[in-house]
Amino acid sequence: MTTIEFAKRAAIFITLALVPALIWYLFDVLLIVVGALLVATLLNLGARPFRRIKIPYSFALVLSGVLIVGVISGAGYLFGSSTVSDLSLVFSRIEEARQNIAKAMEGSPLGHTIISHLQNANVPIGQLIGGIFRISTVFLLGILVTVFAGIYIAAQPILYRVGICKLFPEDRREKVAEVIDHLEDGLRLWLLGQLIQMVIIGCLSGLAVWLVGLPSPLALGVIAGVLEFIPYLGPILSALPAIMVAVTVDLTSIIWTVVAYALIHQSEGHLVMPLIQRQLVYIPPAVMLFSIAAITALFGLAGAIFAAPMTVLAFIAVKKLYVRDTLREPTLMPGEK
Repeated sequence: MTTIEFAKRAAIFITLALVPALIWYLFDVLLIVVGALLVATLLNLGARPFRRIKIPYSFALVLSGVLIVGVISGAGYLFGSSTVSDLSLVFSRIEEARQNIAKAMEGSPLGHTIISHLQNANVPIGQLIGGIFRISTVFLLGILVTVFAGIYIAAQPILYRVGICKLFPEDRREKVAEVIDHLEDGLRLWLLGQLIQMVIIGCLSGLAVWLVGLPSPLALGVIAGVLEFIPYLGPILSALPAIMVAVTVDLTSIIWTVVAYALIHQSEGHLVMPLIQRQLVYIPPAVMLFSIAAITALFGLAGAIFAAPMTVLAFIAVKKLYVRDTLREPTLMPGEK
């Protein structure tokens, strides 16, 4: 084998070995891009009321950023210290409930069998909740890149819009611009709907656990509101901390907590969500669930967080490019009447 042939084969081998790593990094970049689009959409959403009173876009965007930071800072000032202490209490209660459940399961043959199988499968039950809230340097760097990229996109949307259009032949650029418009409208309307749902569910959950008599209702309400960002699965996940806290109180609290969360999320599924989605963006539940499962399996926990907006973008693109433009079937896009 000559030196040139050896070099060629080595280059091919190295390239094939690096492909999985490159694909994985491209997935991470895709999540950052989606996060940046969400930040830009949030800033644009906050600027729209100022634009309606004829304030220039750049100044309206600054006011939007100040308003968002002010709301977050104000909430942190009013509820920050109590929420942090409440969250610490919630996590300590969850750990206490986990230990009590483990002891109770050890006392029965079936429970002992389940625990032994979980231990053999190396399932770190006690570390799952804490692991979700661990913050690494890479995670913080990703957040910073996402936020600043979103700010740049929101500040110069035409620059990036024109840049994307120029990647396509001239006769296709008008259609590309239409797709970008629909994606922008869809993401904005979806984010608006999610924010409304997060506030409603967070308030209802906090009020419910306060009426039940559980400790730290504010923290449990915040957890429910934040997890509402993940459609369908978030409400189920948000009930688990409240039930775990109720385990440390008494049986009556457990029953009432389960009933309260069941009523809240039944009303959300049959009243709140249909009313909001009918006016904003509607995606069939099965499509959203399948997408969340697939994206989470592909990207991990970060994928679960961004699965919904990624599904919205893909759903709108399919409706526009395939259903409307290719099949010529009539279909409404987000924001159209």
